[in-house]
Amino acid sequence: MTTQPDHGHELIPRPEPTPDAVRVALARIALHRLGEMEQQKEQALAAALQDGKIGHLQHWLDCWRARVEIERRPDLRSRHQAALASLLGTGSRSDPEFRAAMAELRAVEDEAQQAVSR
Repeated sequence: MTTQPDHGHELIPRPEPTPDAVRVALARIALHRLGEMEQQKEQALAAALQDGKIGHLQHWLDCWRARVEIERRPDLRSRHQAALASLLGTGSRSDPEFRAAMAELRAVEDEAQQAVSR
């Protein structure tokens, strides 16, 4: 018996919480995002070197673990894409659909973050 919730089909197993494992996982499921990941890693590293706080690198890794979680789980990925499409279809921030889309994006991101924080 597993304590993990059943989300249906997952494209790949959840990677270990290391930069290399997250990078390999991202390359398998969203190769087009590797450049973005590396650019943000360099920014986090520069910030960590500038102020001497490793927290910048931990934040970077946590963010990318959550992004991989969204990409590897079709249930989260489809919700994320639908919310983005809805968001892009709104006319302004005052549009009620904008708020609903933002709430759904936050819910998906929170679910992904909670999943990788266990």
